[in-house]
Amino acid sequence: MNSVIPAPIARQPWGMLIPLILLTSFGGAVLFSAAGGSFSPFASSHFLRFGVFLVMAAIIAVMPRDFVKFAAYPAYGVTLILLLAVEIVGTLGGGSQRWLELGFMRLQPSEIMKPVLVVALAKFYDGLPVGMIATWRALVPAAVLIGMPMALVLMQPDLGTSLAIAFGGAVVMFLAGLPMRWFVAGGAAAAAVIPLAYFFALQPYQQKRVNTFLDPESDPLGTGYHITQSKIAIGSGGWTGKGFNEGSQSHLNYLPEPHTDFVFATMAEEWGLLGGLFVIVMFGLILAWGLRVARQSTLRFDKLLAAGMVATMFFYIAINLMMVMGLAPVVGIPLPFMSHGGSSMLTNMICIGSLMMVNRWNRSSAPRGFMST
Repeated sequence: MNSVIPAPIARQPWGMLIPLILLTSFGGAVLFSAAGGSFSPFASSHFLRFGVFLVMAAIIAVMPRDFVKFAAYPAYGVTLILLLAVEIVGTLGGGSQRWLELGFMRLQPSEIMKPVLVVALAKFYDGLPVGMIATWRALVPAAVLIGMPMALVLMQPDLGTSLAIAFGGAVVMFLAGLPMRWFVAGGAAAAAVIPLAYFFALQPYQQKRVNTFLDPESDPLGTGYHITQSKIAIGSGGWTGKGFNEGSQSHLNYLPEPHTDFVFATMAEEWGLLGGLFVIVMFGLILAWGLRVARQSTLRFDKLLAAGMVATMFFYIAINLMMVMGLAPVVGIPLPFMSHGGSSMLTNMICIGSLMMVNRWNRSSAPRGFMST
């Protein structure tokens, strides 16, 4: 087979790329329908961004390990400065100040911080002696690296993204080998602080989202409208859906944000349970490939980097799917590779490129004859 297919093509991780391309193409079809049967404005820009960021991922994939380690802290510092810039000159939208207007695109630095933080933490724990993993030296610096961007993102305010940053950081800390008792104590402390955070830290609209999550039927035409319409759209799809471009919830504007946060509900109405299973299976194949890359890594930096990128994508997927089904509060997290959004596509393609990079490192260090997927 290698004699027929050129080596640069044959060695690509097609076990991940094929599901990724199928998922993104399916997302484009859903966005076509969400726009009322038009490629503009959602589907066209969706495919354009995917093409551009796929090239970016290919560039990331060929980066050497030493360069990535060298750039880890500077990249973190630059992204932190961008978060500070959001507070000073950021663009307002939907009641939040989360974006920097660059002219050719609207950049959300908090999205970029998710993979950048993973790289910085992987670099930190890679350089920390194993004997210090159970000491404060393994906890305090990492907590600072996580806490600074979280604080800036909460000021925007953006609870969902701040939780995503915390989740990715916590996964890297856990896999680095920090004592389990610290995570148990942290979870207990978080549970104790939740009531205080609800009354004193959350914005009024965030409190309403929590209330709506607990009892969405209490105000079906107000704060519970989003999730109620999402459930109706998903449930009305049945087994096979109403048919492509035949969704009434999105076309009649009952379903809010049918092209971004609630794109899965838009899809489920038209493609039904079969469409939903297809999406979940494609995500499963991508995440399973990423986990294999992490398991095959022999160096601590590689393993933490790969696992952290998988965790970042998993948080996006899990929270969005739970959100549209009423299993989690509405926190404004898009569905990777399907929702319309440049910053989200950028972040997830950075994760894909980073996993391809670690996969290449694994392949180059493997014994002759070893095949990596």
